[in-house]
Amino acid sequence: MKNKILKVGMCALLAASFLTGCAEESTQTDVDLNSMTIEEITEKAKEDGEINSVGMPDTWANWVETWTEIEEQYGIKHSDTDMSSAEELALFANEANDATKDIGDVGQSFGPVAEEQGVTLPYKTSYWDSIPDWAKDDDGDWIIGYYGTITFITNTDLVEKAPTSWQDVLEGDYTLTIGDVSVATQAQSGLLSAAIAFGGSESDIQPGLDFFKTLAEEGRLDMGDTSVARLEKGEIEVAVLWDYNSLGYRSQIMQNNPNANFEVSVPTDGAIQSGYCTIINAYTKRPYAAALAREYILSDEGQINLAKGFARPIRDDVVLPDDVKSNLLPDDQYTNARFIEDQEAWDQSVSDLATSWQEEVVAYAQ
Repeated sequence: MKNKILKVGMCALLAASFLTGCAEESTQTDVDLNSMTIEEITEKAKEDGEINSVGMPDTWANWVETWTEIEEQYGIKHSDTDMSSAEELALFANEANDATKDIGDVGQSFGPVAEEQGVTLPYKTSYWDSIPDWAKDDDGDWIIGYYGTITFITNTDLVEKAPTSWQDVLEGDYTLTIGDVSVATQAQSGLLSAAIAFGGSESDIQPGLDFFKTLAEEGRLDMGDTSVARLEKGEIEVAVLWDYNSLGYRSQIMQNNPNANFEVSVPTDGAIQSGYCTIINAYTKRPYAAALAREYILSDEGQINLAKGFARPIRDDVVLPDDVKSNLLPDDQYTNARFIEDQEAWDQSVSDLATSWQEEVVAYAQ
């Protein structure tokens, strides 16, 4: 069943992502991927020869292994430009008359928006029946490949006692790094998680804004990048990240520095779970390579690759190897974590978030 979505005008979406104007000329890709066999798509994908993604960097959920295997098996070269979900949609629309990108990975709430704006090319894949109804569009305009849960990652060399709840953070004396709440799904989900912890909901995020305002007033809010590089340099004390990013970043850092100390935990008083979905650019010049990439992402191999990157695969019929499963957080940490229950209300809250975040949080930062 489709999520209800907020109707956003194309130009408004572009403006929100710091791009202006709508493409005067555009030509959508004239191909029906759902009418083709996997063999036909594969052969034409090899002819495409390359795929350019957005928001699917090597360090996020182990994308690197999937891209490497696609190149090894099919000879399709890959490049990525990392950006937020809103920026991905805006780019697809803005480049409609001369597309440079083929596929993107966007937050769950952005999939229906992308479809509504006409920037998606449908493709169901051969794994359609293994995908839950809530995790896909009726025609395959967007399909969730994996999901994550909001966590804290704490540098315990800098913080004596790692927080396990938002209340712990409120009572602490360290800085919390949240990222760009105005555009990034991960940061927005962190805000909603904090709102829930203090009695809020999808339709009432004020408790979350009040929480971050308090941190801002105390000089304890870092709105900078939540990157692995900053974590490794010791620039971040506590960060809010999806579990697969927290666990993945910790693993990368400890490979370089086995003496590093990072603790990862799901907030016990509020933790949103949310999926990320692939969207194929409606204007792509390489539709078959994009379709094959989605096919591989949802295959057993692709789903296991995502789990190796500490993400939770969307297909529950995929058996994870013991060594992969053992690297994920214990199931009991997720007892109070939940998916968004009122998508329409959350879409409405997000539509005003850039303004409310600036006025009610950023304005008070020291």
